[in-house]
Amino acid sequence: MKILVLIPARAGSKRVPRKNIRLLGEKPLIVWSIDIAKEIPEVCDIFVSTDDIEIANVSKVAGAYVPWLRPAELSTDTAASIAVILHALNWYELHKGVVDGILLLQPTSPFRSVERLLYGIELFKKNHGQSVISVSPARPHPLWCFEIKDNLLYPCISNAGFQLRSQDLPPAYTLNGAFYFSTPESIRNNKSFFSEGMIPLIMENQGEAIDIDTEFDWDLAKFYLNKKSSDK
Repeated sequence: MKILVLIPARAGSKRVPRKNIRLLGEKPLIVWSIDIAKEIPEVCDIFVSTDDIEIANVSKVAGAYVPWLRPAELSTDTAASIAVILHALNWYELHKGVVDGILLLQPTSPFRSVERLLYGIELFKKNHGQSVISVSPARPHPLWCFEIKDNLLYPCISNAGFQLRSQDLPPAYTLNGAFYFSTPESIRNNKSFFSEGMIPLIMENQGEAIDIDTEFDWDLAKFYLNKKSSDK
């Protein structure tokens, strides 16, 4: 199997400025994803799509493939993620040949294990190319979520289970952004990694599922990294 890893890394992060090249531990955030992708034997290239020369240079030094800077129209706050994905996929297959699968690794998820990634790829193979998406147990549970209308609370889900104890709630999962894997054909047809019959890659480990979107998330990532180091 020939797998293309795609790491999208736009420069314009507002909540955590320059986060993709900010040091987490001893290396820039984006390098965590590049390094873990290197451990997947079937990867043909680790393609970084960025609009920033500094991110590009850091990625190249780490061993990623960065053939160009992303066009300005795909680098705005409103640019659709799928447009970025298809732009990179179409260019790669035109210039370097077709691939069997495309694995999206967002740089904001630094703590995935190689064992989890390899298991996700095996799920893809066993299920004949169905999309595999990583999820984590939902916290809070959706049956205990509310919306506010006219300053009053209403359950997001009618007939919700407020009478249930937490241990009696049915399992529920949320996207964690760590792993998206599908075929080029499915991505082009659905204009998404999401499709009917998606296969879950469940990440029970809360640290593995950390997704850095805010300064609080960054502090949480540093805490988790320090804890891992102290536990050794």
